[in-house]
Amino acid sequence: MKNTATIIKISILLFLFGIFNGCDEPKEISSYSENHWEDYYADIPTKDSLQSGKTYLSIYSHIYSFSLEKSHNLTAMVSLRNVSDVDTIYISKADYYNTKGELIRHYFEKPIYLKPLETVEIVIDEADEHGGSGANFIFEWYTSSKTPEPLFEAIMTSLRESQGLSFTTQGKRIE
Repeated sequence: MKNTATIIKISILLFLFGIFNGCDEPKEISSYSENHWEDYYADIPTKDSLQSGKTYLSIYSHIYSFSLEKSHNLTAMVSLRNVSDVDTIYISKADYYNTKGELIRHYFEKPIYLKPLETVEIVIDEADEHGGSGANFIFEWYTSSKTPEPLFEAIMTSLRESQGLSFTTQGKRIE
């Protein structure tokens, strides 16, 4: 009888130990499409006369409901789009900032290129609460003088039980 109780206690302790220590693997809280940024790295051609620009895109990692005390986390899909059907564009910076304007993360080490009509995505996972209700991106980009500027959009979504919400934002050129 004593051995059975001891075995049960040890089993329970091992079970609890496994639960608390088995979840140490960090969760990725921000991702992008199946592509890797390294696959898109490029040197910006210096022989071409390229125009540069800077675009601001608002992101909402959460929104308020009823009051400041109740909020809902959101997943944000940020879409970087080359709208030209003939020219490659270059994006040299994709930086994510929080509500206070503090840099959260840089998304690539070197400039990337997008082929004509190509799109890549950055996903801010619902569990990533770093941004807040006033999060934003700053993108810097280069195109040839006759190429349309890239399009930066975000779709924020949340699905809970039988309810869902979604809305979009579009980038605004600031330089």
